[in-house]
Amino acid sequence: MNLKRVVVTGLGALTPIGNNKDDYWKALLAGQSGCAPITHFDTEHFKTKFACELKNFDVLDYFDRKEARKTDKFAQYAMVASSEAIADSGLNLDKIDKFRVGVIWGAGIGGIDTFQTEVSNFATGNGSPRFNPFFIPKMIADIAPANISIKHGFMGPNYTTVSACASSANAIIDALNYIRLGHCDVIVTGGSEATINESGVGGFNAMHALSTRNESPETASRPFDATRDGFVLGEGSGALVIEEYEHAKARGATIYAELVGGGLSSDAYHMTAPHPDGIGVTAVIKNCLDNAGLKPTDIDAINTHGTSTPLGDVAELKAVGKVFGSHAKKININSTKSMTGHLLGAAGAIEAIASIMSIKFGIVPPTINHTTADDNIDSELNLTLNKAQKRDVKVAMSNTFGFGGHNACVVFKQLD
Repeated sequence: MNLKRVVVTGLGALTPIGNNKDDYWKALLAGQSGCAPITHFDTEHFKTKFACELKNFDVLDYFDRKEARKTDKFAQYAMVASSEAIADSGLNLDKIDKFRVGVIWGAGIGGIDTFQTEVSNFATGNGSPRFNPFFIPKMIADIAPANISIKHGFMGPNYTTVSACASSANAIIDALNYIRLGHCDVIVTGGSEATINESGVGGFNAMHALSTRNESPETASRPFDATRDGFVLGEGSGALVIEEYEHAKARGATIYAELVGGGLSSDAYHMTAPHPDGIGVTAVIKNCLDNAGLKPTDIDAINTHGTSTPLGDVAELKAVGKVFGSHAKKININSTKSMTGHLLGAAGAIEAIASIMSIKFGIVPPTINHTTADDNIDSELNLTLNKAQKRDVKVAMSNTFGFGGHNACVVFKQLD
């Protein structure tokens, strides 16, 4: 079958280290940590007292008060980042066929802040079920792409992918396939998450998943370091406008990179832990390379899932070694979660943006906070430690994995 080529023409980011794509990219190159003590709620009784929150973000800069009350934070973040990406793409919304423009979005959890507020109000009330009439539409994960389509009039495919931390990478892959098969001309894709509240932090603490490095929050996210003790929770959104190549070319669009493939797999192993031998990760990387028609030696950079967990980081790098062999030592491997923390369902989107920008600007952001080598990690791998490295990145891969063993991988390349 003659598949259509797919390119990236617009980017938008709302992250703990930058409230737009350009500020986000500058902060990545500077090795800036987005981690600090939590301000969203009182952490006195919590094991973890820090996270990667958005900075200087006021919802009323983007929405009027009435509109803001109708949407959960995760949907607000989605609308902000997607609006930036659409503007960045240069799409003339009056001249495109909106029936051929879709929105496919990722969210691992959705409106947990709304759920917590409404249930808490009920539990502390007099037992009368006086819920906000917007409770359900604010909470459901599919409301983010719905709101994006309502705002811009997009009438193509519209849904949310939910696969834990792989959600937005899943969304990107679905979007790729819709355009490849000729069903759409343009899709707005990405993901958003807003889980830094009592339920989010308390729930992950109960699982012993989060770092408890309270004495030094800015160094808590330390992928690949021997002293890592868990991930750091983040919030925000990333958005991509992806487009059929001829459609983009015909309108004179600026093209960041070509989206050439995506892969999916399952560990089929454990509810939360990765397979220790990285079997599922090995499979997803191979699937992605096959889907893109690439050889292992074509890859220049990998933005790993790299969450800073004791088990996950080792399993992922084992898989990289298996797939890439001796070429693994020639790849710039990094984890931008060392700076942004883990945005869960939005992680794949903001990390895909980092990979695309590496291709555009010829530089790979660092993995910060690394001080102590882990004997379980091959010392010859280039983990891009503590400082950005210049490199002509022709092909970049981005990995994302989720609880339940959900694995997703996407790959971008310079436009030929």
